[in-house]
Amino acid sequence: MNSFEFRNPTKILFGKGKIAQLKSNIPANASILFVYGGGSIKKNGIYDQAMQELAGFEVTEFGGIEANPRYETLMKAVALGREKKINFILAVGGGSVIDGAKFLALAIPYEAGDPWDMLVQQTAAKQKNVIPIGTKLTLPATGSEMNGSSVISRESTREKLAFGAPSVYPVFSILDPTVVKTLPRIQVVNGVIDSFCHVLEQYMTYPADAPIQDRFAEGILSTLIEIGPKVVENQQDEVLAGNFMWACTQALNGWLSQGVPTDWATHRIGHELTALYGIDHAQTLAIIGPNLYRVMFTHKKDKLAQFAERVWGIKEGSTEEKAKAAIEKTAEFFRSLGVKTKLSEYTPDYQQTADIIYNRFKTRNWLGLGENGIVTIDKVKEIVELSY
Repeated sequence: MNSFEFRNPTKILFGKGKIAQLKSNIPANASILFVYGGGSIKKNGIYDQAMQELAGFEVTEFGGIEANPRYETLMKAVALGREKKINFILAVGGGSVIDGAKFLALAIPYEAGDPWDMLVQQTAAKQKNVIPIGTKLTLPATGSEMNGSSVISRESTREKLAFGAPSVYPVFSILDPTVVKTLPRIQVVNGVIDSFCHVLEQYMTYPADAPIQDRFAEGILSTLIEIGPKVVENQQDEVLAGNFMWACTQALNGWLSQGVPTDWATHRIGHELTALYGIDHAQTLAIIGPNLYRVMFTHKKDKLAQFAERVWGIKEGSTEEKAKAAIEKTAEFFRSLGVKTKLSEYTPDYQQTADIIYNRFKTRNWLGLGENGIVTIDKVKEIVELSY
């Protein structure tokens, strides 16, 4: 295990009715930018609950943040936030709304030009002036409620870029599992796959003498395999919903990645499929992930075999046989939830995708992704072509 420094400052308020503690966790003199998505919170009662708690504060609303939050939309919120002299942001929604809030936290006080440059130049973590954020999670999936990462799309250039900054960890996040019963089925499915792949990105590299991190990861993976299909079929079960929500948060709050190599190439490639074709983020991971493991098999077979034994219960066969079986089991799990795993099943325009992504990564100088830069742009092209 490598040396590391770790701090996660987010306060979690977990359980039914915890929104009643919203007011007591916001600074008394806050001028709040209240951001949310397409308006579902006005149908399920969460908006009214939040506004009741915000009585007495100066509140400016901004709705309409999309799934895969768009830079163009967020820049309208930036202008509003600057005009109203916002000093606190409350994000009520899923990972996209929270990701958007993190961008706003940096972009509203940004004075060096176009805030998009922070993403292109990867300078977000260097920004000193940041507006604090609180969140009320309505969709378990991304883990954004307890980390410092965000992903933003730019419609005009069909790009989707990620950034990370310790300064944008939410101050607090309210996690009420009862929201799961209100979600469309596909959003629950996506949440299971998204969190599953978040764990794999931090686990599926090579043995690093980190048994605590490995067992934590395997515990989350095993839990998602056990309860994922159940919560999809029975969203009304609050016990299942609570364990699902907490698994999603644990999958990407930083604990699993301490002292170990991580990959994230599946995400980098998957972001391009969303930017190009509008495919749901989790579904792009289901397309790319198994094929990345096939192409990078030599580098990952030892960890794949461990995954096979500890998570899938595959005890027989050689290292290679167990590793290959684990890949197939993973793809089967995604398909069992009703998600397709081939790009050609989502778009008829897939033929040039590998070339487009290859050229984009070359232009960005992303010549080696994954642990130790082993996923070269030639490997990226091979992975995408195999995903057709």
